[in-house]
Parts: sequence; structure tokens; C-alpha cells
Amino acid sequence: MTTKSSCADFVQFFRSWVSDPMRVAAVAPSGERLARLMTQEIEPLTGPILELGPGTGVFTRALLARGIPESELTLIEFGEEFAVRLRGRFPQARVVHMDAARLGQCGLFDDAPFGAVVSGLPLLSMPPSKIAAIVGAAFETMRPDAAFYQFTYGPRCPVQKSILADLGLKAARIGSTVRNIPPAGVYRISRQNPLELSIAGSEYRSTGDTAGIGA
Repeated sequence: MTTKSSCADFVQFFRSWVSDPMRVAAVAPSGERLARLMTQEIEPLTGPILELGPGTGVFTRALLARGIPESELTLIEFGEEFAVRLRGRFPQARVVHMDAARLGQCGLFDDAPFGAVVSGLPLLSMPPSKIAAIVGAAFETMRPDAAFYQFTYGPRCPVQKSILADLGLKAARIGSTVRNIPPAGVYRISRQNPLELSIAGSEYRSTGDTAGIGA
């Protein structure tokens, strides 16, 4: 990306933060070092990727650099100004302008399950009920062995332990960087018993009944 584009992204991001700091929750886009941490475990064979809150597309570009085909990306963006720019930059990706909290209600993702979710959402500024709705719905769109990657500016996972326990999930810190504004850490969130869920899913599919499978 050119310096001119980077400056334009910063200006747009800063303006969005000024107009709605609780939605954007950062004064600048995530840096490339953080983007590499967020995507370091994702490979081309991971399959379709769901990105929540891509903003200016920093994590999206990192996914493409990892070899993920652009057509395998679904980008969920609440900010209309960002969604318009994402459609122009990633024309082969599926860009959906909506609130990530509606994932479980929109019915758009009932086809191929995602192999990973990359989240740029500002979870620290959200109430627990909304965090639970987003994370729970995301796992309903994912394969049993898939992981949800989330960054945070705080000292611990932004998904509270009680929410993780209720959803049958676990979290592990996989890295951090001070080369970001502000410094950030990255967590991998996954199911506690993916093998059991995978076996259950296979049994349901063998009988032709897929109702009720989810996190």
C-alpha cells in the first residue's frame, strides 16, 4: 500500500473515531506487526475466512499475504464508510455492511462453515451481552476445529471467562507487540472439546439431521 493510501486510511480512521469513539475505539488502524500476529496461524488450506470489523483492511491484506484467496474472504463491517472502501479494494471478497451482533440472525452464512474468524472488533468497549452474542454466533458459523482470533489493548482476553465457560470455549494468548498504537496482544479462542463436536456433527450428518449443531 502506498504512503498516500496509508495517510488517507489514517485520516478516515481518525475521523471515524472522533465521530464515534465507542464504535472505533482506536485513533489509528492496526499496524502490520499486529496484522501478522493475528494471521500467523492461518494457512491457505484453512478454508473460508470470516473477518469481523476489517476497517481499512489491514488484517485483510495480511490474510492475502498468507495465501488466502480473496474470494475465500467474507468481511463484516458496520461502518458504511469503511465498507465502501473495502468493496473497492477487495472486489473478489464478500463485503457485508452489518453489525456483527446480527451474525446469528441474518441467515447469510448457512452454507460452507468458516475455517477461522479474524476479529478487529473493539470488544473492550462492548457490554458482555453483545460480546457473548457475537462470539457465540461466530462459532455457529465455524467448523469444530476452527479458531477465533481477537486482539486487545488490555492485559487479558477481552472475552470474559464466564462467557467462555458458558459457550464451551477456551482462550490462549499467542503473542503481543509494542509496535502498534497502542501496544496489543492477540488471543486464540477455540472450543474446549472440538473432537466431541466433530463426532456429533458426523453422526447428525449420517442421519440427515443437522438441526441444533453449534457451539
